[in-house]
Amino acid sequence: MSGACPAAQPGGAAVHGGASPSHPQWEVADVFRRFGEAYRRARPLPPLECEVMRAIERCRTAALGGHLERCDACGFERIAYNSCRNRHCPKCQALAKARWREARRAELLPVRYFHVVFTLPHDLNPLALANKSTLYDLLFQAASDTLKTFGSDPRHLGGRVGFTALLHTWDQQLRYHVHLHCLVPRGALSPDGATWLSAHGDYLFPVKALSLVFRAKFIKGLHERADEGRLAFPDKPDALNALVKRLWSVDWVVYCKPPFAGPQKVLDYLSRYTHRVAISNHRLLDVDDRRVTFRYRDRREGDTIKLCRLAPHEFIRRFLLHVVPKGFKRIRHYGFLAGKAKARDLPRCRTLLGLPAQLPKPTDKTTCELLLEVSGFDLAECPHCHQGTMRFAGDLPNLATPLLAVPRSPP
Repeated sequence: MSGACPAAQPGGAAVHGGASPSHPQWEVADVFRRFGEAYRRARPLPPLECEVMRAIERCRTAALGGHLERCDACGFERIAYNSCRNRHCPKCQALAKARWREARRAELLPVRYFHVVFTLPHDLNPLALANKSTLYDLLFQAASDTLKTFGSDPRHLGGRVGFTALLHTWDQQLRYHVHLHCLVPRGALSPDGATWLSAHGDYLFPVKALSLVFRAKFIKGLHERADEGRLAFPDKPDALNALVKRLWSVDWVVYCKPPFAGPQKVLDYLSRYTHRVAISNHRLLDVDDRRVTFRYRDRREGDTIKLCRLAPHEFIRRFLLHVVPKGFKRIRHYGFLAGKAKARDLPRCRTLLGLPAQLPKPTDKTTCELLLEVSGFDLAECPHCHQGTMRFAGDLPNLATPLLAVPRSPP
């Protein structure tokens, strides 16, 4: 079966089988359980990719154990199986995202924020796949150095910018597309810390100049890492010169979207982009022996919703492209939001912008409250009577049940 992605026909984007928004009919785990063993037999996989597949296959099944819950009003009971907590699992990111978003809420400044995207040319894809940690780190370094260079330039802001960067490696069809999303406040802290320097209007930095500087910094870093012996070339060592020649000849894309209209819009952005995995379960429409069907947005055609149909092994291959190295930090903070500098500089920024220097304490929300805020799903409400609250009623042991036979837990 080919990997063609035809446009959706009228009515063709309906979710298969009457799935609800809170519990989709199909999951990535279903694909792995059904086709994963054959995929692993067909090709050797790195241990980390096998670990990710196994974790997703077992997530919220009897294989990981769980507990029994009972409604305190009607007595309805349900089993809640444990999560795998793997950061690549589509089911395990909602709570982490909610907690991260709550922590960031206190750090937001009362200014508009820009969304800047740095994208690597596809010529770099083979090298990036063979050197994920090295190339991803270089992307963070080149992009952050570029923003800090422009921020400190008196022709632009002339101060210390602060921003958050998030790594994504996919497009809507799960193809390899390495890019960095940066969230940048509209202004900077002066070098002496005495003034907040605001950007003019809806303008941050010239994107063409950003692109040129980003390209130069990245290629310089590429040469440095090659000289240090930190790059493995998928073809041959002398391929670097040919690659660099191509990289200088193509346009590098840096895109700066219009600024968000206030901190709440920034939080909405954070809830969409942080802790996102390559594909959510809600995008899966059908899984059969021949293909996996999911919906995607075609950005080139005005975000038109289309369907992508992939052979199961091709779907798995594309998903595993986006497994990041163990311990790799996909979300990083820079400038006056970074590490020790944040404790000193962020209160100063708040004071200069008319806020109390002391950051507000994170709200003491329960797990259920956080999940309700980001997903709209009330985990505590009884799904039977919709009046009572589901209460813990006892632990369940881990069961050595075959994966294809274990039931799934409610979300």
